[in-house]
Amino acid sequence: MTPTEELALELLAIESVIGEERAIADHCEAWLRERRVYGLVRAGDNLAVQPREFRPGKKRVLLLGHLDTVPRAHGDVNAPRLSTDLIHGLGASDMKCADAVLLRLCERAVVEEARHDLAIVLYAREEGSYAESGMPEILSAAPGCFAETDLAIAMEPTDNRFELGCLGTMHARVRFRGQRAHSARPWQGANAIHRAAPLLTALGALEPRDCEYFGLVFREVCSATMIEFEGARNVVPGACVVNLNFRFAPDRSSDDAVAWVHDFVRAAVGEEAFVDHVDIEVVDVCPAGRVCGDNELLQELRKLAPQQEVVAKQAWTDVGRLSHFGLDAINFGPGSTSQAHQIGEFASRAMLAESERILMQWLWG
Repeated sequence: MTPTEELALELLAIESVIGEERAIADHCEAWLRERRVYGLVRAGDNLAVQPREFRPGKKRVLLLGHLDTVPRAHGDVNAPRLSTDLIHGLGASDMKCADAVLLRLCERAVVEEARHDLAIVLYAREEGSYAESGMPEILSAAPGCFAETDLAIAMEPTDNRFELGCLGTMHARVRFRGQRAHSARPWQGANAIHRAAPLLTALGALEPRDCEYFGLVFREVCSATMIEFEGARNVVPGACVVNLNFRFAPDRSSDDAVAWVHDFVRAAVGEEAFVDHVDIEVVDVCPAGRVCGDNELLQELRKLAPQQEVVAKQAWTDVGRLSHFGLDAINFGPGSTSQAHQIGEFASRAMLAESERILMQWLWG
């Protein structure tokens, strides 16, 4: 067992479901203070760390990891453990193995000066809504760890690929108003579920839009992900809500995405129906992340790992938020994308070692 694997198992042994990160934040804070880091700021259950004092004229790297996991699935025990090739446990891929790498890099940076200045952020509530994330809280408390950053790396699971940019995501609740009635006499009411049918038909026929953006292809999609209704099985419902999840490419702003959803729904149901019995409530919008393929530090990092694939991030990560803050940011982490949020989650020991090796070589040569 390597020291990084041992640390990963320590983190995996601490339950940290979203909103319950206090224990793991306490553990990480104590671990970092024992190593006598130069600066450590805690805000809530979020930590910002400077291993050493920043040096004038040096490039700055910001590495980020979140401390929370999704809730454990019913019946999923998955105790933290090693097997021949894997590390098992809730959050192994998303993203406690990456957090272990961050802490180990910080530990080395305290005792051995790196080529680039380093800052590390560990934050809470990433797995929830955009508005509830702990990142704005730690940004406000420790702006110096974000300021003048030349490259930020969100160590979300990427199978050690360099994933640039990210899709934006928004959720909109499309409410269809009808009139409640007994299902034996439906003509006495107006079925809100039936009124939603043209929208569902349009969504079923909607083809993905491939967007080539700085040489990378992002696939833009919109899906119905939930349907709610008022009533019982023998009631014609007077209201029906369809949740739309629009994953939009980086060539659209958040405002553009909201406008697209309104236009799509209006065209699907027709102007008269849209005005008479449709309401749209946008409940969450997360901006897309820009592609920073020409970033000098990224080019330097890629030269050390030419075998690693460079692809578009076909999902949302906090690269979108960091782009909104004005930072160049990428996704690069040892977790497996196919294991994130899975029952029986695991990560590859080989990928963990490779991620640490690449970053160690980049920072120390």
